[in-house]
Amino acid sequence: GDCLRGRPARRTRGRAPCWRTTRAATPAAARTSTWTASTMAYRPAREGNLLSLYINNRAGGLIFHRDFSPNAAKLDTNEQMQLASTFSGLALIMGQLAPSRPSSGMQLLEADGFLLQSFDSPTGIKFFLTAEPDAKGLDLVLREVYTYYADYVLKNPFYEMDMPIQKGGKFCQKLDRMVAQVQDRR
Repeated sequence: GDCLRGRPARRTRGRAPCWRTTRAATPAAARTSTWTASTMAYRPAREGNLLSLYINNRAGGLIFHRDFSPNAAKLDTNEQMQLASTFSGLALIMGQLAPSRPSSGMQLLEADGFLLQSFDSPTGIKFFLTAEPDAKGLDLVLREVYTYYADYVLKNPFYEMDMPIQKGGKFCQKLDRMVAQVQDRR
């Protein structure tokens, strides 16, 4: 419906999920978060908790997963890998179904119980963030995660592209600190 024509996604209680296929900023997106010029820090709106983060390599394989909330789905390792590859496949399908070419694929999926925000990096790495349905500013959170990924994972001389990200390093420390700040504001 409206979402495929590039209009802002709307709540779909009781109906099929809705997704955005364009990267154009919408007036609704502009209201969900703010940037302060003096500190250049993001300040997402104070609603909804972050649930989980998934990072997929270029082939769609899971290279990092972290749960941020006790409300996140309790999945074993195989289920996490299946879910992550499903996200990548769904994003590719959405890119093919989009009426405008070229399309960036899936950016936002809204369901009754969660939101799924996606971010594609220039190197082909896909970042997926799940959150409670009333969460706002997820795109800004994902951009910050990408910044940490570029600074602390890609610049690590011992890291090989498309391989799993080691837990417990600087990337995880910065990620946990950022998520704690975001969760405290909500």
